[in-house]
This record gives sequence, structure tokens and C-alpha cells, in this order.
Amino acid sequence: MVKELMHDPIFLAGKSDVATKEDVQVAQDLLDTLIAHREGCVGMAANMIGVRKRIIAFLDESGRAPTYTVMLNPEIVKKDGAYDTEEGCLSLLGGPRKCKRYKTIKVQYQTLDMQTRVKNFTGWTAQIIQHEVDHCNGVLI
Repeated sequence: MVKELMHDPIFLAGKSDVATKEDVQVAQDLLDTLIAHREGCVGMAANMIGVRKRIIAFLDESGRAPTYTVMLNPEIVKKDGAYDTEEGCLSLLGGPRKCKRYKTIKVQYQTLDMQTRVKNFTGWTAQIIQHEVDHCNGVLI
């Protein structure tokens, strides 16, 4: 179900709790909301729909064809190639803000069936994941 977007910076600055198998519906709602906003958004974290759980959804362009991916409890375990950039966010008013990102990241996460995975990402997809993991950690750009 498509949910309303959260814009309260105090709520968004709170750290998210660990996601469990009981949060699969939250993950589906997050994905539905992201797809509904696909014209202006490539990634979302659960706190953007008012749920403080470590769940992200994003457009993954790392494969042959772009696909939407959902991660529960994502943690960046390795990063390399720092660079400065600017990003915008649907939850925050105003224009793009400066931030530091990494060209290559390694992410440990869980799938919707709670299977642990580790995967490397580069480029644009890596940048999206970093932005959404920041949301989970209460970090606003």
C-alpha cells in the first residue's frame, strides 16, 4: 500500500530499529511507495513512510536490467573511493545538499525471507544505498 511521506526532521533524525520477519508488510509498503514516486525518487528508507525500521528499497542498476531491491537491516561493511557530491531527498525540503559518498561499498543485509547476504555495489546504485542507510542511522543530508 502506498503510504504518505514523512517530512518531520526530528522523526527522521531518530535511529531505526532492527527489522524482523514481522516487518515484511512494511517492506512491501515501502516498495509500493517508492514505485509510486519513481518519477522523482530512486530510493527510500522505512522512516520516510513513518516506520523506524532498518528497511530500504531502491532502484538497483547494477545488473543487466534495473530492478527494485529491498534490504532488511543493511550495514555497509566496507567502502572505498571517497568523493564529494550533492543529493536531494523527498523527505527534506529545499534543494540538494553536499555530502560525502564512496564509489564502491560492500553491504551485508537480509532478504525478505531473512536470509543474510553480502554484495558489492558501485557507482550510482552504491550512492543510493549509502543515502538510504544514512536514513536508517538517523543521518540527514
